Amino acid sequence: MKTHTRALVIGGGVVGCSVLYHLTKLGWSDVMLVERSELTSGSTWHAAGGFHTLNGDTNMAALQGYTIRLYKELEAITGLSCGLHHVGGITLADNQDRWDMMKAERAKHRYMGLDTALLTPAEVAEMTDGMVNTDGILGALYDPLDGHLDPYGTTHAYAKAARMGGAEIVTHNRVLETNPRPDGSWEVVTEKGTIIAEHLVNAGGLWAREVGAMAGVYLPLLPMAHQYLVTEDIPEIVARAREFPHVMDPGGESYLRQEGRGFCIGFYEKPCEAWSVDGTPWSFGQELFNEEFDKIADSVEFAYRRFPALERAGVKRVIHGPFTFAPDGNPLIGPVPGLRNYWSACAVMAGFSQGGGMGLALAQWMIEGEVERDPRGFDVARFGSWTTPGYTVPKVIENYQTRFSVAFPNEEKPAARPFRTTPMYDAFSEMRAVWGQQYGLEVVNYHALPGEPLYETPSFRRSNAWEATRQEVMAVREGVGINELQNFGKYRVTGARARDWLDRIMAGAIPKPGRLSLTPMLAESGKIIGDFTVSCLSETEFQLTASYGAQGWHGRWFEQHAEDGVRVENISDARSGFQIAGPRARDLLARVTRSDVGAEAFRFMDVKRMTVGMADCIVQRVSYTADLGFEIYCDQMSVRHLWQVLSEAGKDLGLRPFGMRAMMSLRLDKFFGSWGREYSPDYTPMETGLDRFIRWNKPVEWIGKAAALAEKAEGPKRRLCSFVVEAVDADVVAWEPIWLDGAVVGFCTSGGFSHFTGQSVAMGFLPAERVEDGLAVEIEILGELRPARLVTTPLFDADGARMRG
Repeated sequence: MKTHTRALVIGGGVVGCSVLYHLTKLGWSDVMLVERSELTSGSTWHAAGGFHTLNGDTNMAALQGYTIRLYKELEAITGLSCGLHHVGGITLADNQDRWDMMKAERAKHRYMGLDTALLTPAEVAEMTDGMVNTDGILGALYDPLDGHLDPYGTTHAYAKAARMGGAEIVTHNRVLETNPRPDGSWEVVTEKGTIIAEHLVNAGGLWAREVGAMAGVYLPLLPMAHQYLVTEDIPEIVARAREFPHVMDPGGESYLRQEGRGFCIGFYEKPCEAWSVDGTPWSFGQELFNEEFDKIADSVEFAYRRFPALERAGVKRVIHGPFTFAPDGNPLIGPVPGLRNYWSACAVMAGFSQGGGMGLALAQWMIEGEVERDPRGFDVARFGSWTTPGYTVPKVIENYQTRFSVAFPNEEKPAARPFRTTPMYDAFSEMRAVWGQQYGLEVVNYHALPGEPLYETPSFRRSNAWEATRQEVMAVREGVGINELQNFGKYRVTGARARDWLDRIMAGAIPKPGRLSLTPMLAESGKIIGDFTVSCLSETEFQLTASYGAQGWHGRWFEQHAEDGVRVENISDARSGFQIAGPRARDLLARVTRSDVGAEAFRFMDVKRMTVGMADCIVQRVSYTADLGFEIYCDQMSVRHLWQVLSEAGKDLGLRPFGMRAMMSLRLDKFFGSWGREYSPDYTPMETGLDRFIRWNKPVEWIGKAAALAEKAEGPKRRLCSFVVEAVDADVVAWEPIWLDGAVVGFCTSGGFSHFTGQSVAMGFLPAERVEDGLAVEIEILGELRPARLVTTPLFDADGARMRG
């Protein structure tokens, strides 16, 4: 066994072996893997082995497609069989909401290059020889890539391919300690000796929590007991000329496929069971739990009605074992914040759908410094230090129970909430706030009108929040609205070299004292990894604001690029406040401060320290509402006082609280992009229009400069555009295809209804050469092509007179 390696992977399941293979594939041969027992001895060996591409996150779906296509490549490289069965998959829709979801997913697949199709109930019956009872079925989504494989053979194919690339695999060698070294490498103490690893990958699977704890890391994941059955031979299967397709029946919480000459069927039952909540015993091995038919009794009864042949078949064996889940069901991949060269490859529940793509993504991250696709949906940093076992357990159980539920774009799941709240939580709740959450924080979505429920109905169409949101929008546009600033990520950058550091980290101009600027933050590839407001409070103190949900992502980037003489503090939860916006916003501010806030004294993009009421505040003349507005920041201890001062002073001005639903409508009037939608690591400044904020002639080698200059010289191949859509009862959400001349040429990034202008608005990408004002296109919304028109003039305050005045 080697005692020094460039990268050491802990865990010999399918994910660990995939990571090892992809490291060799991308050029690192001095790599090794250690496994406590035999390869596949955790969850891998008892997996059902199914694979599919369906995923609400388009980047996850693309990486799942990569995983599935990789298997034939592995077979060709190694000569080993993965036991592939590409039989196709059918996902049933038994109600209108699920059918809307299927239509939305099919629409996404058009521009992703996935050859899926919508089926009628008759087509489902034909493809399954009538073995699926289609009573109550509205339709189905068919994916020809779906299928199943041999988990053991596939994992060993990854392992052999890795060995062929130079990797070493040591089995029966449990890790005992992981100790960080001053140079960023890791001392890994194992049963067979100590290994010095430049990079350490935790692919511990069922034992990932225990491996993480060795490094002082809590990873939010939990094993769940999952059960599936394999039947005796079924005459109808024996008589079929071709293999039976996979059938997912979300209404029945089941998935079904052919196994031998019978069926294999598994369930995501509501009365589910978390396993080993306080830690996985090291002694647990290739063993299964006892059968528990009681917890799946209702699911089995439903399955008998959907698949009548099941009821006549005997059960050959029951497989009941643990699989790990993260709170949202997605993997935990990437560099762990706060640790150098420590990487997570955990909670990949759907290992044979996602294992290849996750291995590729992590290897790219480790070797190239970034992932070719936006990794935020599976990035381990999406869960912050606030995450605890008390949060993880109920969220994982909720995710398991709703794994086959309809995923609505406006749904707010209730488990483990409220958890993190601001000083305004009780006050806003008394004002009938309907809450959402971001990064664990409760955030007001809207305030329900009298007589309306304190709950937004999940829907793909316009919800019961419509009228309340409209009224909040109009309150801003016609008077003055107020919104809490807690849900901004906030950072304090101080030190003699703070300006120099920001000039290197940010692509845009760093403002002079008393001013603020908007700037993208780029990766070396020129992709957007942040959309920041930079406020200069002095030559040695700056405030940065960005997305609250990106704290882990941005904080890790700041850590990786730390410099002596610069201190970066995350003050997101220490500094809060309110924004006030609308034509009466200046009048309101003037009533509560002795500072001059007139248009000439307090210009657009100014920042000033001032006393508001009795509170020391930082006030910025800027607003995401695209209106006249001010952001007023204060210490958390002053928030309730600041609220009292502003609300009392604004009574006769019609001051009204507004939430995120109104905010996202207001920003559409000016075509303001949103982090995670228009601005993400999938896109560049030239594509999105953020290039207007880049200071190209800065005498500094800012990160991403070379790539951004190259794209500027060549010109972007696509551009972000805005559209007015002739929608009916559903607006663009994201990923809807854009049609032109009978073909899909682009896709939407976000959209919604502009309540102020009374128009449905969408934003999305088109080929750069097709962009022109007034261009007529069609946008596919829930299976219907809706006429839309490209617009370049903002729908509100086109000349900026109100916002800047």
